[in-house]
Amino acid sequence: MSSFKIYFSFVKPYWKLVLLTLVIGMVKFGIPLTMPLLMKYVVDDLLLATLPSGVKVERLSYVMLAAFALFVVIRAPIEYLRQYFAQLTTSKILYDLRNHLYVHTQKLSLRYYHNHKTGETISRMINDAEATKSIVETGMMNIWLDLFTLTLALGFMFHMDFELTLVSIAVLPFYALSVKKLYRKLKAFSKSRSQALADMQSYLHERVNGIAVTKSFTLEEKEAENFAGKNRHFLQRALALTKWNARTNAIINTLTDIAPLLVLCYGGYQVIQENITLGAFVAFFAFLDRLYTPLRRVVNASTELTQASASLERVIEFMQEPYDIMDSPGAKPIREVKGKIDFDHVFFRYQDAGDNPAGWVLNDLKLSIQPGQTIAFVGMSGGGKSSLISLIPRFYDIQHGKISVDDTDIQDITVKSLRSQIGMVLQDNILFSGSVRDNILFGNPDAGQAEIIQAAEAANAHDFVMNLPNGYDTEIGERGVKLSGGQKQRIAIARVFLKNPRILVLDEATSALDLESEHLIQDSLERLAKDRTTLIVAHRLSTITHADQIVLIENGEIKEKGTHEELMRLDGGYARLYNVQNLKEVTV
Repeated sequence: MSSFKIYFSFVKPYWKLVLLTLVIGMVKFGIPLTMPLLMKYVVDDLLLATLPSGVKVERLSYVMLAAFALFVVIRAPIEYLRQYFAQLTTSKILYDLRNHLYVHTQKLSLRYYHNHKTGETISRMINDAEATKSIVETGMMNIWLDLFTLTLALGFMFHMDFELTLVSIAVLPFYALSVKKLYRKLKAFSKSRSQALADMQSYLHERVNGIAVTKSFTLEEKEAENFAGKNRHFLQRALALTKWNARTNAIINTLTDIAPLLVLCYGGYQVIQENITLGAFVAFFAFLDRLYTPLRRVVNASTELTQASASLERVIEFMQEPYDIMDSPGAKPIREVKGKIDFDHVFFRYQDAGDNPAGWVLNDLKLSIQPGQTIAFVGMSGGGKSSLISLIPRFYDIQHGKISVDDTDIQDITVKSLRSQIGMVLQDNILFSGSVRDNILFGNPDAGQAEIIQAAEAANAHDFVMNLPNGYDTEIGERGVKLSGGQKQRIAIARVFLKNPRILVLDEATSALDLESEHLIQDSLERLAKDRTTLIVAHRLSTITHADQIVLIENGEIKEKGTHEELMRLDGGYARLYNVQNLKEVTV
């Protein structure tokens, strides 16, 4: 399906508004076409007519009253309605388009966001989407109204003087040739400018988010220099587009100015020869403006539409980005979850690496977890622990094997119902700008105040929240910047309490905290894990000795598994890691 067909699917619900705007516009653009006829009547039938002065004044008064009624009383509300309905239509279409794009972003997998810059995604959703409004406002309204004005003006002109009309439109073939030649490169220039803007916006988004790193390394001057480079690249692309637009306008405006000169020359000669009246010549000259002003707008609209179509292509490219994670045709929601999880010969990698065995992040992994068990995954960084737990909620799909929840393949469970049964507490939990209450409500948007407080108390968060300036209504800033690491972690745990899932995933949830915060959070995590199937990725092994089963993963394979005591007696890889950590803690 072409980009325009896809876009028109957003226009279709508002076709009545588009039609109404066109009808009002035809009246609005038709009114000025009466001015040349008025001028012809005043010149030929009043000023140059052999009538008594009193009669001339009387007729002039009637004509002017009618003209004022038409151009002031009638045209003003018509002008208002035309502008209002045009803006109303485009605003509603853009509203639907942005909503559609946002829903689309929610359905894209984590793989997409790992491979694309956030700033570019935002640029396509905001800048490029906004630019597409010209397709409706200009392409579906203004151009047709200008063509209507052109046709009407030409009709009057041919009726008044056929030969003079042919002279006045003699430059039109050159118009067509210029447009064909000049607009060939315009789309490429427009798309290049949009990409440069997206690149600059992506860079700015990353650097604003990482401003603390820039300041800590005192790289302000270097970063300013880097941004200037991005900004310069955008300036170059913008100037290239500007130069091409300027060249186009110069040629088009020159051609437009030739037409009045030709009419003035030939029309003046015809008046001298008394082939046409002075009033007809004045009216004809006025019609000439009514002809070339909309023609110039049509040409300018071509520029605008070319740029809009380049932006539309970027929007549609984003809109057609495929979904990696989708419900299978026969997928059903899962309701009563016990928490049994099985990994059956699971192979997984992030990108296609052909048959290269080194490409597998998880290699023929087999593991069975019983309901209510606490399973800890340990091992060196990059071994595949975090990748393994990200497969359970289907953040990624495996290439071979099967993952089951309660003996049902997760591919046969709807994604929404599967994720609703899984709660996650990560090392770096994302909090959003807004209040403490807003962030806890992520666990259950329909929860009441009593449930929020109960969840916060269970997470050891209620006391510190009540000490904040506005309690649960305190604004915490972007990514929870106004809270400490331990406070953010307890808010994250509170929202999982509010969600009340059957399966709990803890990915290094306490590794970046001080001992006091770790103690409070460890206490709340133990409370949270009670009677749930719990999967823990741990760096500090002393925090997972209570686990029902500890799994050592190296290079995507399970090397050891058992209880803490069993693995210590085995005196293998786990025992070495544990002893090294204990030795460090004793030394400290």
